[in-house]
Amino acid sequence: MGVRRNAVLGLITLAAFIGCGLMANAQESQVDYDGFLGLSAEIADYRESRLVDLDTFNRMKAEPGTIVLDTRSAEAFQMGHIAGAVHLNFSDFTDEKLARVIPSKTTRILIYCNNNFTDNVAPVPVKRIELALNVPTFINLYGYGYENIQELDGAYSLADPEINWVGEVPSRQAFQP
Repeated sequence: MGVRRNAVLGLITLAAFIGCGLMANAQESQVDYDGFLGLSAEIADYRESRLVDLDTFNRMKAEPGTIVLDTRSAEAFQMGHIAGAVHLNFSDFTDEKLARVIPSKTTRILIYCNNNFTDNVAPVPVKRIELALNVPTFINLYGYGYENIQELDGAYSLADPEINWVGEVPSRQAFQP
């Protein structure tokens, strides 16, 4: 009985060590806020130099090897988007998913968000200016190794023919916050 008891105690002790190791690993953070702040500060001037007006955005959009990336929700994208845009929800960014949507790290990527529109209607309700999706989208793309990013600057109406909006252009009265 003593041998069996020692074996059982040995197994329990081994299980406890393994369990503690797993718990220690589970407690390690996979969030690096300081790293995000550092990356944001590192590319602030670079991002500023990559803002383009609508005419430049449209000219670049027409050039081969350029994609327009819409990172709003799938629902918002289906309700409407800039013609030719491809969709990848911002919250779905991973190395693998980005690689499926963007042909290479050198591909020119054009981005836009709700705050590029003045209509303040679904599917583009205006976000708080400091929380506009363009900013984290730019930072994340850069952080994943995509540096050929251009960001639409300014705000335009969905009805502006230069926007080339695909989908219904809703009226302001249709928006129910």
